[in-house]
Amino acid sequence: MSAEVHQVADGTYLVHGHHTNWVILKDGDAVTLVDTGYPGDRAGLLESLAAVGSSPEAVAAVLITHAHNDHLGSAEHLRAAYGTPVQLHPAEVPHARREFLQQAKVGDVVRNIWRPGVLKWAAHLIQVGGLEQHPVTKPEPFPAEGALDLPGNPVPVHTPGHTDGHCVYHLPHLGVVISGDALVTGHAISRLKGPQLLADFFHHERERAVDSLDLIAALEGDTLLPGHGPVHRGPV
Repeated sequence: MSAEVHQVADGTYLVHGHHTNWVILKDGDAVTLVDTGYPGDRAGLLESLAAVGSSPEAVAAVLITHAHNDHLGSAEHLRAAYGTPVQLHPAEVPHARREFLQQAKVGDVVRNIWRPGVLKWAAHLIQVGGLEQHPVTKPEPFPAEGALDLPGNPVPVHTPGHTDGHCVYHLPHLGVVISGDALVTGHAISRLKGPQLLADFFHHERERAVDSLDLIAALEGDTLLPGHGPVHRGPV
């Protein structure tokens, strides 16, 4: 497989793709998919669904933490091919349609090419479609506040900064926080291990990203599933 599937709790799987993660929440035959990796992760995404005994037809919804290319990669494919709803925070809906782009640009990467690991990461990003744009034609805002009526019953928590509409997803019954890029545990250009912020140039508004850490800290949980890096066990 081109993706690594790790069961971290009942019906909850963290999947490592090409330098990015997605999460599968399973309830019976149905699943909720949180993020979808790079465009080049599509084969691994489909394989990961099969590995947990599911299929793209069984995906009740795709939830997106934020509409960057390495998380949005196959969302439109699932929507167009299978009619899968793609849901985000209302502030992130126009971002998913690519009415604007709050993402590190080529110039930002070039200015940071001196950092260890950036050149190798950038080359890999190009290989897996990181510069491609796959806007979601009909993204949907969450239908209601609070827990979503989907497998896993995830609770969206608005954590702006990385993008305006970034959301983490809380699974209070399992003590799990799916943190997207608001809080990661590693990255290809980071020499740190454990919970950390991404490099400054990845954030649309770093100060808001820092402020959003307080929102994450307030969530009860002892398992962090980040957008990049391994699972973290311990108080969020």
